[in-house]
Amino acid sequence: MLSKFLVTALISGLAPFYIPAPAWAQTSGSRADEALVEMNKAFKRGDKNRLTQLLPQAKGHALEPWAAYWELKARLDEASAREVQDFMTRYAGSYQEDRLRNDWLLLLGQRRDWAAFAAEYPNFRMGDDRDVRCYALLVEHLKNPGADAQLADEVRRNWFAQREASDGCTSAASRLIGNRNLTQQDAWIKARLATEANRPRAARDAVEIIAPEAVSLVNELNASPTRFLATKVIAIRKVRKEIIVLALVKLASTDADGAARFVEDKWGMQLSTEERNWAWGAIGRQAASKLSSDALGYFSKVSKDTDLSDDMLGWKVRAALRAGSTPRWPVVLGAINAMSDGARKEPVWAYWKARALLANAPAAAASAPVPPQRAEALALLQSIASVRGFYEQLALEELGQKITLPARPQALSVEEKEAARLSPGLNRAAYAIAIGLRSEGVREWNYSTNLHARGGMGERELLAAAQFACDRAIWDRCINTSERTDAAFDAEQRFPMPFRDAVIQRSREIGLDPAYVYGLIRQESRFIMDASSSVGASGLMQVMPATARETARYIGLTGFTADQINDRDTNIIIGTAYLKRALDDFGGSMALAAAAYNAGPGRPRNWRNGPILEAAIWAENVPFSETRDYVKKVLSNTTNYAAMLSGQPQSLKARLGMVGPRETSAPPSDEKMP
Repeated sequence: MLSKFLVTALISGLAPFYIPAPAWAQTSGSRADEALVEMNKAFKRGDKNRLTQLLPQAKGHALEPWAAYWELKARLDEASAREVQDFMTRYAGSYQEDRLRNDWLLLLGQRRDWAAFAAEYPNFRMGDDRDVRCYALLVEHLKNPGADAQLADEVRRNWFAQREASDGCTSAASRLIGNRNLTQQDAWIKARLATEANRPRAARDAVEIIAPEAVSLVNELNASPTRFLATKVIAIRKVRKEIIVLALVKLASTDADGAARFVEDKWGMQLSTEERNWAWGAIGRQAASKLSSDALGYFSKVSKDTDLSDDMLGWKVRAALRAGSTPRWPVVLGAINAMSDGARKEPVWAYWKARALLANAPAAAASAPVPPQRAEALALLQSIASVRGFYEQLALEELGQKITLPARPQALSVEEKEAARLSPGLNRAAYAIAIGLRSEGVREWNYSTNLHARGGMGERELLAAAQFACDRAIWDRCINTSERTDAAFDAEQRFPMPFRDAVIQRSREIGLDPAYVYGLIRQESRFIMDASSSVGASGLMQVMPATARETARYIGLTGFTADQINDRDTNIIIGTAYLKRALDDFGGSMALAAAAYNAGPGRPRNWRNGPILEAAIWAENVPFSETRDYVKKVLSNTTNYAAMLSGQPQSLKARLGMVGPRETSAPPSDEKMP
């Protein structure tokens, strides 16, 4: 018996996918599909008995590997090594095999079964789990202590990059610190980073490696940093000084001015120069993220920028950009130069460094050589200039070019399309998505395109996989897979326009740019009609229930009920009406309206106060990282969609404009807008 999805597809003349059948895969159907969905629910609630009961119903199903994985993963801590090996043999080459291998390696590491870990690790294909990698580095160290100097940098990078407390990297770091291949200062920096990220357990774990007697102090300062800093008197020893730094970092996250007073009045002179610089960097970072005019003053107390983290330096750049009608370009340049090599190469900092260099570069005579400072700036812009993102597009415009989409790559051959059509991983992923197991389908898809083969798929394979998704209206995989190509740029895959008649007609009816609507939908839902967010937003345009009700009232949509929000046309009507209302309220500023759509209108009303800024500077200073990224991507998407819809060169800068306080002559804010 075929599932309803397959029947519909076959009637329409397009079989959505083809699954080459291994020995275990014989049938799929609606009843078996329902069993798979029920098993997924049982797995999520940890119901081992139900999983065991349902497993026989999944035998022979196209997604049997998922069912078997859920059942074994739920009891992995009590499973035998033979059961694990039998699973990996039965489902060899699948995502589920390597997913279970990942889980098994973590368990072996936690058990300190290094022999079994060393035997299995070479078979691990995904290689994207930092904790597993740290265990592997620890095993290598145990076998070959002489290689520690080469291991230390990788352990440090993985350890610092982990936000949550973890056994693998903490254990590896502890061993290397004990052997002096990592330093005690590395542990203190990890504790500082964890404290700033509000991860007290990770901070405690780092401190316990080097100063177990101070763990109680870490607990105390996390409970009340103000009381801790006020009641302690002196810090002479290294451990006590570092604990004071942690308390200052913790306090700065909620009260930057209060932390600054403690540094100035009590603790600053007792700290080393590096410790004091870090404290001021943490205070400056928090002040900058709240758009405080004091941020640059706090950063100015740092005597050596290279003592700061890349994150602190990024906020120093943002504060300098926002410092007035003219950015503090020397500060921008100095802070970016102090970043790590990797950070400086990111498009955001390459662009702003180029702008800082150009701002202070002497004008060149027509016949004279290009001054070195200007030549460096132009080289930076050329290194990132493309249509692929926000700063890449701005770099194009700085170089005097408009945004035009490149020619579409050579058409896929029949053989290339057929290879994608016959891919077991892509087919299982598509099937999982079709029956409602989207998260599992996405993970298997990403594994198949990125990790199954070393280095991932090649460019042509990625284009073929993306087209496989596009042809089946799996728009998020279509877009994300095509975006992984480095040389080829298929605009039709990266910027599809589903529901074109409905979107364009509705947009034009209410005076919205269809490119702006498409740019926003692409970022909101990737055109997934049943998309839902963790906060309750639904549908193509990710509308919140309360927003939907108020917008329906605002536009006179009678008879609206909450269950209509996932209807495609209703969602477009509600979402575009809200976007138009936001755009009107913010005087036509696409950047402000996009921020309002993502974070609510109250926040951008506050964020716009201050000097009149280039909208690119304003967007870069948005305090919420999600909204900052969202605004930039929506505007970049909009520019590319406009190029597709019009066939004409486009300007991102023209869409951005300037952002500043609401003009006194403007109508009052629409306070009823949710």
